[in-house]
Amino acid sequence: MLRLAVALSVLAAASAAAADEDGRKLFTSVTPACALCHTLKDAGATGAIGPSLDELKPDAARVRQALKTGIGQMPAFTQLSAEQVEALAKYVEQATR
Repeated sequence: MLRLAVALSVLAAASAAAADEDGRKLFTSVTPACALCHTLKDAGATGAIGPSLDELKPDAARVRQALKTGIGQMPAFTQLSAEQVEALAKYVEQATR
C-alpha cells in the first residue's frame, strides 16, 4: 500500500511539473505573448505595458477570466483552447505564489 501511495505521489508531481512547463511555454509563445506586456520572474518576462503578475499575484480564476474576456487594454485570447487557458491560469497562479 505504501508503494502505491509513493508511486501515485511521484506521478502527480510529474504531471504538475509537465502542466507548469506547458503553461510557461504558452506564456512566452502565444500571439501576442503574455511576456510582451507582463512581468513574470518565473518566465523571465519583463514586459512593462500590463501589470506585473509577480506583484498582482492573480489566482487561476482571475487569469482564466482575463484570458476569456480580456480586461482593460488586454484583448481576449479566443484562439486558445480550454486546455491552454487552464494551463496558463494554473501556471500564473503557481508562479506568483
